[in-house]
Amino acid sequence: MKRREIREVVFQLLFMKQFNSVEEMNEQVTLYLDGMRNGLGADPLMDVPADDEKYIREKLTGILEKLEAIDSLLGEKSKGWKTYRMPKVDLSILRQAVYEILYEESIPTKVAINEAVELAKRFGGDESPAFINGILGQIAKEAEKEA
Repeated sequence: MKRREIREVVFQLLFMKQFNSVEEMNEQVTLYLDGMRNGLGADPLMDVPADDEKYIREKLTGILEKLEAIDSLLGEKSKGWKTYRMPKVDLSILRQAVYEILYEESIPTKVAINEAVELAKRFGGDESPAFINGILGQIAKEAEKEA
């Protein structure tokens, strides 16, 4: 799978997390990936190599482990928008991008932001790309100062 496809899968799983408990998510991930393999989605049959599945699961676990810190930062940077008021699509995209910016050194900040904006264009509302770009820009500037 391409990194963009993996990022989209992780985004969709993060979105699903908002409707499932932590305990349910392992089964949900398995069902989702099995569905991809069996062509039960918008995409035709898709191979999910073992390495990619491992990366998807590790990334999702990493984001969920850091969720409290990520949400706190998002609440701080999104003036007037607490995370519980954000559209769930935007929140899922932001959570993944913030994780990539702060915790995944192998992903350049500009790539994380660009990919988040592209996900927002595809899945979010009309205002989503600008909203996401603005918040991530603030977070990236702060992260750069601290580095």
